[in-house]
Amino acid sequence: MARRQARAAGGRWLPWLGLALLPLALPPAAAPGGCPSPCYCVATPELVQCRYERLDEPPRELPASVHNLSIAGSNLSVLRRAAFAARPLPDLRLLRLRHDNIQAIEDMALQGLPALRTLDLSHNPLLSVASGAFAGAPLLRTLQLNQALLAAPLEEQLASALRNLSLQRLELAGNELRALPTTLLPAGLEELDLRNNSLQRLAAAELRSLEAPGLRGLRVSLGANPLRCDCALRPLLAWLQSAAARVPDARSLRCAGPPPLRGASLVRLRLEGLGCAASEGGEAGRLETASYVFFGIVLALIGIVFLMVLYLNRRGIKRWLHNLREACRDQMEGYHYRYEQDADPRRASAAGTPGL
Repeated sequence: MARRQARAAGGRWLPWLGLALLPLALPPAAAPGGCPSPCYCVATPELVQCRYERLDEPPRELPASVHNLSIAGSNLSVLRRAAFAARPLPDLRLLRLRHDNIQAIEDMALQGLPALRTLDLSHNPLLSVASGAFAGAPLLRTLQLNQALLAAPLEEQLASALRNLSLQRLELAGNELRALPTTLLPAGLEELDLRNNSLQRLAAAELRSLEAPGLRGLRVSLGANPLRCDCALRPLLAWLQSAAARVPDARSLRCAGPPPLRGASLVRLRLEGLGCAASEGGEAGRLETASYVFFGIVLALIGIVFLMVLYLNRRGIKRWLHNLREACRDQMEGYHYRYEQDADPRRASAAGTPGL
């Protein structure tokens, strides 16, 4: 009987216990100013990460106090005007949009992010960047575009978009660049990341652009580029020897060719060790070729002048040659006559019998 009474009492408490545990079993709704439902917040709402949620647009229920926002693996496609302005984010300083299939950035896409200092757009197939794409972030200092310029040539569009910014760091790693993007170097830039591109050399004109008044403190990272250590590398090698502190990874630079120098450390090479045959197209080779061409042109002009003189004096030269031939003939006849006189036997016998 006692057991039956205990079971009955326990049965009466079960519904109340279920109601008490129900809030723990259901996911919490996104409270205003809390973490948005497709994302999660790390430690505090100041760090929000939305990874591989296949979002078509940035989440709108972001906490106003967020400092760092990371969206990765989504399908944002186009960053439209005021894409993050649904709710003011006055404290957002770092925005990472990696692997989000972003192809176009419209004017004022960053409107509403007045404190943004770092923008990471790496690993996106960018096709179009409006001239006012970054105008809504006046404090932007770091722009990361690693492996983001492979789909289309965007140097002119980016140059227009960066014109009014005061960037301090620009990352362009992994974009298969074959030349220094001089139009993307705003005055005041302090760090430029060009690692893992397709640079074989930096020409003298490109290196001179790094000596512009607003870029003399610029540090350039060049690691993992297929540098070809031939005569055309002489300007870069000379620049490295005089400004090694401006290339933080200078000691890691290696020659990708030619075969005799493959794997050699660039900082240990000497200018004399680079082959500078004219066929290699280096500056010394071009100068040598130019000197030979100039010398040949001078000789040709001298030859032409000489032939013109001969042509203009052909009659006098003909007369002179005739007189010279007659003089030679008279001289030869005199020699021949004396030879015949000396060879006459009668003169020889008369000379041998004196007194007759």
